[in-house]
Amino acid sequence: MVGFVSFVGSGPGDPELLTLKAVDRLRRADAVLFDDLSSGPILDHVNPSADLVGVGKRAGRASPKQDHVSRLLVDYAKMGGRIVRLKSGDSGLFGRLEEEMIALRRAGIDYEIIPGVPSACAAAAAAGIPLTRRLTARRVQFVTGHDASGQLPPDMNLDALSDPAASTVLFMGKRTLPLLTKALFKRGLSPETPAVLAEAVGTNEQAITRSTLGALAAQMEAGVGTKPALVLYGPLADMDAVEAD
Repeated sequence: MVGFVSFVGSGPGDPELLTLKAVDRLRRADAVLFDDLSSGPILDHVNPSADLVGVGKRAGRASPKQDHVSRLLVDYAKMGGRIVRLKSGDSGLFGRLEEEMIALRRAGIDYEIIPGVPSACAAAAAAGIPLTRRLTARRVQFVTGHDASGQLPPDMNLDALSDPAASTVLFMGKRTLPLLTKALFKRGLSPETPAVLAEAVGTNEQAITRSTLGALAAQMEAGVGTKPALVLYGPLADMDAVEAD
């Protein structure tokens, strides 16, 4: 009998941010294929008898290719049982979800998608700021900082990304931030634009740095470190300053 796959969004890493449905699927799973950022204490919810298979991909490290991950997922599902594909954040945001869904469909395997807390929302919460602000930030945009080759995507909508009235969240963009900001500043975005670097959100290594976009770009040019991170920039509220006003 062919198995059933649950794509589970694990949130940013804090097991307390898992949904009840996510915990249920982990407890009932016969096998869990998990990303690096979905490991650690989140896996404590998994049935002890389940197979645990690490399939995470991290920039700058040896990682399994996406076609290998998709093929492995299909192979496990063909053996039957309940399979969980555990992805960090929300699996529909820069999580290669579509490719794995296509592989399952072609193999005739049913699946469900269980949303998770997006890392962008968790980062804003950790920084104590809203992503939207009445009158000054009516639009939020999520964008990846690199393409499949690890480089800055050549077709980015730079006009939209330099909009001073939009809150922008840059995923996987530490290495390409210096190059991106040079293009944005040429289009008129101020280097003094408020920015937040949110590293390892939802883990014991979480670090939140409030800065400006120009200063963060200079910091990344000097060295990016190894922690996974998001960059948020735009009309971000400094709540202490707002309260003082």
